[in-house]
Amino acid sequence: MTTSTIQFQQDPIEATLAAGLKDLWYPVCPSSFVKENPVSLRRLGYKIVLWRDQAGKVHALEDHCPHRGAPLSLGVILGDRIACPYHGVEVRCDGTVTRVPGSPGCKLEGSRQTRTFHTAESNGAIFLFNALDPQLETPPPLRLPEELTSPEWSSFICYTEWGCDYRYVMENVVDPMHGAYLHKQSHTMADGELTADFQIRETETGFSFEKKGQRNVNFDWTEWIETDIHLMRLEIPYPKTGGPGGPFTIIGSYVPITREAAGIFFWRCRKVSGWQRDTWRFLYKNRLEARHWQVLEQDRVAMEHMEPDANQREHLYQHDMGIVRLRRILKNLAQQQLDKQNVKA
Repeated sequence: MTTSTIQFQQDPIEATLAAGLKDLWYPVCPSSFVKENPVSLRRLGYKIVLWRDQAGKVHALEDHCPHRGAPLSLGVILGDRIACPYHGVEVRCDGTVTRVPGSPGCKLEGSRQTRTFHTAESNGAIFLFNALDPQLETPPPLRLPEELTSPEWSSFICYTEWGCDYRYVMENVVDPMHGAYLHKQSHTMADGELTADFQIRETETGFSFEKKGQRNVNFDWTEWIETDIHLMRLEIPYPKTGGPGGPFTIIGSYVPITREAAGIFFWRCRKVSGWQRDTWRFLYKNRLEARHWQVLEQDRVAMEHMEPDANQREHLYQHDMGIVRLRRILKNLAQQQLDKQNVKA
């Protein structure tokens, strides 16, 4: 084990951020991942089992039977309960053990021993609330931006997994200048200046990091949104060959899988209606989507080839003000979480 790894593990703020901040909603997988059988996923520092009941509602528990620790995900779905395959112990979606068939009436029955996660499903994704209090009864509502809630907008979900820290993905998005270089062959990012001055503009829910004097040309700005979910929004102008509708908007959210892996969600959105909506959706699936994956692949290769400690050996300049602001916000939130945990302790 290297010295840098030891220091990495001992820093409580770093450990808090690496696992994912608490009291936030996170998308954890596309809806299509959870069908008729239980699914086990590693997310947010936990191994989690997800399943659907008879009505199609998604439930989530820590994938750990309170009896002997066997994975519940290998068990049998019983509506809002799941039966462990090892000894048949049944655990309800609220974490309560409802039945121990091998020893009826034992102390384990009726106890609430398994961590539960509140779920929501929207826009083709399953979201979990990563509560600081494992006994939280009611989470805040999942609030998504207009692009994902208004009927005036049409969107496609894009999900992928990269072999890097999820924060590298966020910092890549809050760095508009890389578009003019890494993606300069893209049909949407071939124009614009290769030098720029940037500014930070405060918003009601976070901040926008934007180029001065250049708008609707390239990847000219990105926005950090901080409510009960952390999101990023950016806009890329389309040429006429991109079909009808306004600028191409991307809503992003990212979830830690492990320290070296991230789940990445991008909703690709356009404000269109009527026949233009149908035209846009057809054009996107048959022509544009492949191009967008090519751009995303360029980002993936760059992020995955960065060393885990690359962000500890940097020389930042004016273009990186957005990254500095984002890091400061996240560290402050991590410290607030640690302070709450210390008070409870």
